[in-house]
Amino acid sequence: MTPITNRIAIDEDEIEEVFVRAGGPGGQNVNKVATAVQLRFDAARSPRLDEATRARLRLLAGRRMTADGVVIVIARRFRTQERNRQDAYQRLIDLIGRAAEPGKQRVPTRPTLASRERRREAKLARGRTKRWRQPVEHQIE
Repeated sequence: MTPITNRIAIDEDEIEEVFVRAGGPGGQNVNKVATAVQLRFDAARSPRLDEATRARLRLLAGRRMTADGVVIVIARRFRTQERNRQDAYQRLIDLIGRAAEPGKQRVPTRPTLASRERRREAKLARGRTKRWRQPVEHQIE
């Protein structure tokens, strides 16, 4: 069990990891050793996530989530499998952890009377300025 938050823990059986070859610097090691890791977590079928968390995860994951609801995290930053594996797991945990936190509820506010009056005065002043820029024959009084 990998703890995400104090109420969500994901079983490691739900996460599929595949090691693939990474591009970039590393010399011959890049061509010979599969150091990049690809984690696949099926969020749509996970019994540990509620619907609200799934919806927030879909928004946060963006292109990292497939149409089937599978989150894919690819880590190839480091030159060793183990460090890439830790990096990928940490990024997945952070992503799910952020999705588990509900956003702040917006408190609707209303403009004050003074701010409404300031807005009206600014609009009148702007209108006067524009009227003064018009040719004399087009001015409307």
